[in-house]
Amino acid sequence: MAGEPWNRVNIAFPGAVSSVRVHFNSTTDASVKALLVENEKVLKLLRSEMLQTEVRVLYELLYILNNSYRGNKTFKGLKQVEQCINRLKNMKLDVALQDLTELCPNRIQRRLSVNAGECEVPSQPMLEWLCLKVLGAAKLMSCTLSRCSRTFSLTKQQMKWEEFIILNMVITSMLSRLWVISRGILVSLTTLYKQLLDLLRHIANAQPMPYLTEFSLPADMVQFLGPSDALLLTKELAKATESKKKKEQLKRETSSIKVKNKGVAWKVKEDVGVTVERAIGLDAGMKPFLKVFRDFSKKTHQADQKQKFKKQVRGAATFTDMASHLEEMIPWCESKKMEKEKRLLNFLHLKCQRLKCLEAAGYKVQRRLRTFRQEACWALSPQGSVPRSCRSCAATRRHNRLRTRFQSLRSQFKSSTLKTDVKKTQLKRQRKRTESSLTGLLVDDPKNRSICDSSPTLQTSGCDGEDDIDDIFASVGL
Repeated sequence: MAGEPWNRVNIAFPGAVSSVRVHFNSTTDASVKALLVENEKVLKLLRSEMLQTEVRVLYELLYILNNSYRGNKTFKGLKQVEQCINRLKNMKLDVALQDLTELCPNRIQRRLSVNAGECEVPSQPMLEWLCLKVLGAAKLMSCTLSRCSRTFSLTKQQMKWEEFIILNMVITSMLSRLWVISRGILVSLTTLYKQLLDLLRHIANAQPMPYLTEFSLPADMVQFLGPSDALLLTKELAKATESKKKKEQLKRETSSIKVKNKGVAWKVKEDVGVTVERAIGLDAGMKPFLKVFRDFSKKTHQADQKQKFKKQVRGAATFTDMASHLEEMIPWCESKKMEKEKRLLNFLHLKCQRLKCLEAAGYKVQRRLRTFRQEACWALSPQGSVPRSCRSCAATRRHNRLRTRFQSLRSQFKSSTLKTDVKKTQLKRQRKRTESSLTGLLVDDPKNRSICDSSPTLQTSGCDGEDDIDDIFASVGL
């Protein structure tokens, strides 16, 4: 196997021309078109973000476990998976397939070439070189599948032994995803190889330029791979063929139905004064009315069910009966997608269970039962403000905190207003005391009294009370 031409990282590129001009007809056009479709599928898988993410996860795991996990068999299996992926990268298969896309004519060129009868297509050496690349990549994908399966079984065995459970869960999930992606790439490479051989026959018959003289390409990928991979490919190709047939059949049925409806869509016999008869189309006119009727009947049924439940709640004599009614109504609300009602009823059901325990212990809960009936009826048709008992603890605490804050602000405002009034009254009293003390001082002092008697101005001012206080102090000598 080591000497096979496909088992090389760098396969020697042919020295001949990459494209040749050949006779181009509808058969060649179909072969080129199918080849480009399969080529695009393989490129999409190789460049997918999912594959790149899983490869990065594999690299990170190997970097973390390099020292502490080196002697483990699972670690060695992961290293083998990494070698297969690195070898596929070094082959640069995506670059070769991108060159094939550029060498093949596009849709407009193919249409013009069918009319002209000639077109440039990839040469025989180029196609044979690409076949070797595809064979090597398919063998690597087969090897990757087997390595992933073996490492998966080792990891599963460690999980049974309850060793490194979280790490082994990460490894098994990554390996399963890598296995699925590798299987998809292998199946796509198989169909691509088939289309390459088909176009290669046309080119070899039109302009033979053999590149592989000592190696003959296998006629089918199933023969080239091992028996396990051949069985896998046979199953996958059978599924793909069956799904393709179903799609084509569905497409034909859809097109035939469209053609029939196009011919019989509106059969109208119309005449002035005669009733219009329509073969098809009455349902379209009735759809809005039927929809309104269905919505109305649905709402009516929900209202009847709610009334029935409310009647049961009002007739509940104990919290045990109330809990059974709530357990019946909660699944109904969930089936009708009544999320708010379901949430409120769940809350009340928990409260009902607690009160049922108190009732069983012998406590009197009739008053609470009356309140609970009102809460249950409100929860089924929540409108208006929420009852205080239906609020959550957090909402109640928030409401009480806001209420306390408002009361404290109100009391602070009242106290500040009261203090301002007290200060005003104290100032008035101080002014009166000052005036009375000054008047008494001037009257009691004999010196001041003689001055007051000798001064007619002071007497007049003292008697009349029209002079300023400054004149009084000036006359005293202060």
